Amino acid sequence: MQTLDVVQTAPQVDDRPLTIAGRTFRSRLMTGTGKYRNFDEMQQAIESSGCEIITVAVRRVQTNAPGHQGLAEAIDWQKLWMLPNTAGCQTAEDAIRVARLGREMAKLLGQEDNNFVKLEVIPDAKYLLPDPIGTLQAAEQLVKEGFAVLPYINADPLLAKRLEEVGCATVMPLGSPIGSGQGIRNQANIEIIIENANIPVVVDAGIGTPSEAAQAMEMGADALLINTAIAQAQNPALMGRAMGMAAIAGRMAYLAGRIPVKSIASPSSPTTGTIA
Repeated sequence: MQTLDVVQTAPQVDDRPLTIAGRTFRSRLMTGTGKYRNFDEMQQAIESSGCEIITVAVRRVQTNAPGHQGLAEAIDWQKLWMLPNTAGCQTAEDAIRVARLGREMAKLLGQEDNNFVKLEVIPDAKYLLPDPIGTLQAAEQLVKEGFAVLPYINADPLLAKRLEEVGCATVMPLGSPIGSGQGIRNQANIEIIIENANIPVVVDAGIGTPSEAAQAMEMGADALLINTAIAQAQNPALMGRAMGMAAIAGRMAYLAGRIPVKSIASPSSPTTGTIA
C-alpha cells in the first residue's frame, strides 16, 4: 500500500469539537461501508481516514446482501461509532421500522447507548433523491422514540430548519446525487442551511475529490459523509487519508477566514520605499 507521511505543526486553533446528540467526536469525516471491493480495502480505508463514525445499511446487513455478509463483525465497534442507516426504504413507515432494527443491531454489537440513525427515505430509483415529506414524517416519529436522527435531505433550507425544529440531531444536505462524484452543486442553498442552523450540518453525497471535501468544510459545514469516492478509488486507503486531511484543512481554512474576493489585483509587496 502506498503511504504518505506528513509532518504537522499544529497552530493554535480556537474551535469547538463536533458534538452530535451530546456525543463528541474528534474527526469531522464520516465514512461508509458500501461499494468496497473487499473487507481488507474497507478496513484500511477506514483506519487511514481517521474517521470515528461509520454508517451501515441496516437492511443490507440484516438480509446478508452481497458484499455485506459478515460486515458488522469486520469492524471494531469498540473504536468506531455505528451510524445505522435506513438505505433502501421508500416510505416513512419502512424507514421507522428499519431504524428500530438498527438500534437493536447496535446494541447487539456492544453499543447499548447508541440511538443514532441516518434517516433515508428514497422512493426515486434513478436519481436517489430523498423524499422531503416522508423524511419529515419519519423524523418526527423517531425523535419521539428517542432516536438521534441525522436526516439525509435535498439542500432545502426550509426543510432543514423544520427538521431542526422537530428535534433532529443534525441535517445532512446532499452536495449532488449519491455516488455521482459531481461535487458541490448546491452551494448557495447549503450556505443558507449552515447560516441558519443551530445543529451540525453534515454535507453528504456527491463529493468526489479532496478539493471538493475541503470546499464543503470551507463553507462552514460541521462535517462530511463520504463513501463512494473512497470505496471506489483505485487506492481506497490513500483516498481515505486524503479525504481526512481535506476535512481538517477545510475546517482550518474556514476558521482562519479567507481574504475578500476583489475584481482587481492587489500587490503583495509594499509600494512604498521602492528603488527609483
